[in-house]
Amino acid sequence: MVGTPLDMGKPYRPKDHFFEKAKREGFRARSAFKIEEITRRFSVFKKGGKVLDLGAAPGGFLQVIADAVGPQGRVIGIDLVPIRPLGKPQVTTAALDVLADDFEEKLAELYDGPFDVVVSDLAPKTTGIKTTDEARSLRLAMRALELAKSRGRPGGAFVAKLFMGGDFETFREAVKAAFEDVKIVRPEATRGASMEVYVVGLRRRAQPA
Repeated sequence: MVGTPLDMGKPYRPKDHFFEKAKREGFRARSAFKIEEITRRFSVFKKGGKVLDLGAAPGGFLQVIADAVGPQGRVIGIDLVPIRPLGKPQVTTAALDVLADDFEEKLAELYDGPFDVVVSDLAPKTTGIKTTDEARSLRLAMRALELAKSRGRPGGAFVAKLFMGGDFETFREAVKAAFEDVKIVRPEATRGASMEVYVVGLRRRAQPA
C-alpha cells in the first residue's frame, strides 16, 4: 500500500480492534481482514489461481491471497517499496512503479501469463486536499483497471480500492464496461474516518478482437 489512508478529521488510532486481531493472527497489517472479507463474500480467489497484487506492502493482502490460491497458485506482489519475503514459494514480489512507462515489460519478466485476479490496494500519498487526493486515487485505480484488462483473463476478477469522490461513478462505469457484475464494498475493517471503498468486478468480459 502506497501512501496513507484519507482521514477526514478523526484521530488516527493504530491499535484498534483489527490491529490487535492482526497481531494475534500473525498478519502483517490490519488490511488483511479487508481482502479476507471480500474473498469470503465473492469467492474471488481459487486454488491454483494466478493473482497480481498491486500496492502490496507490507504484505497483509499477500498473506491472505497466498493461502487462498495455495502452493499450486502464483502471486505477484508489487509496491514502490521492497516487501519483506513471506517465505512462500508461490509468492514473488518486486519494487516497481505501476505508473512507469516500462512497468508492463518488467511485470512480464516476473510472470508473462494471464492473471485470474488483479487486486489493487494502491493509494496515493495524501495531501489533505480532497479533490487532489481523489484525483490521484482515481488515476491509480484506472491504471489497475488497465492492467486487469490487458493482463487479466476473460472470466477473471478485479478488486480495487478507491477514495469516494466526484469521479467515483466514472470509475464504476468503466469497471461495468469490462466486467459482467460490479459490487461496491466497504469492508468492516475499514477505519471509520476513511473515505475508501473497494470496487469488485466479477467475470471479466472478453476483449474485442
